[in-house]
Amino acid sequence: MKSSAKTFFLLSLCLLIFTAFAPAQSRRNVKTTDEGGTILSVVASHGGKSDAPIKADSLFLYENGVEQKIKNFTFDPSPSKIVLVVDNSQTIQPEIENLKAAVMEFAYEIFEGDELYVIAYDNEPAIIQDWTGDAKKIEKSLSTFRKQGNPFLFDALNATVNEVLLPLMPGTRKTAIVLISDGLDRGSKTQFDKILAEMQDDNITVYALQIPDRTGGAYRRNQPKAADVITQLTEGTGGTIFSFDEAQLAAKTICEELRKNRYLLSYFPTNNSTYDARRVFLVAQEGITVRTKAAHPPNVK
Repeated sequence: MKSSAKTFFLLSLCLLIFTAFAPAQSRRNVKTTDEGGTILSVVASHGGKSDAPIKADSLFLYENGVEQKIKNFTFDPSPSKIVLVVDNSQTIQPEIENLKAAVMEFAYEIFEGDELYVIAYDNEPAIIQDWTGDAKKIEKSLSTFRKQGNPFLFDALNATVNEVLLPLMPGTRKTAIVLISDGLDRGSKTQFDKILAEMQDDNITVYALQIPDRTGGAYRRNQPKAADVITQLTEGTGGTIFSFDEAQLAAKTICEELRKNRYLLSYFPTNNSTYDARRVFLVAQEGITVRTKAAHPPNVK
């Protein structure tokens, strides 16, 4: 009887110690991981005009240089949720009417079932239009655009992720941000690395309509140059960049890509560390183009 009581005491003590230390070790659960394994959002298409579905055996996935076995690779036919994040700060180069016109290109191009959300930012992000697929409703809402204040870009992205897109998850996987900006941030409390990691963690793809850099490539303390911000956000999340002058082409390409070329890839990673970023590299057989995010951020700080 004494031995049994002692064993129970030791087990209870171990459980108490584990419970006390577990919260300190884990920042949060990896949002891209579920019972089906780690999930990647992938853009994949044939180089020609073929509409044939792309199969898993045509792809090769590496994580930190180690090849991974792909469990599933399936086409995602679900509607898209696209947030347009527009810089309307005082010194942004395009006129208000040009910014409105760029937004409206997406309102004309989205497919049935897709929805847009419009945010404009300066010192603070402002909701211009809540989720809708109605072009007339979006056009009417754009009358509230204005040019004032400084571009708090990273704070605007942080609000977009946490207040607009995360409430849709995990049920909605096809999420994207279209950033209409030159990449300049002046004054955000949110750090660039933090918001990039957040979007990678949540499989949010960032596309950009890049406005010419108003700083002329000036060095930025403690953050990338404006143009490099655009590059790292898009390449890091599996998106791509268009010139602001190509708004019509960008809207058509992005909306078609999300509807026709978006896949979900799942795998069980091997030799992964929760303390380090895990670099992701996806390639395909000749004739197939693929894009996905560049890394899984660390799960423990």
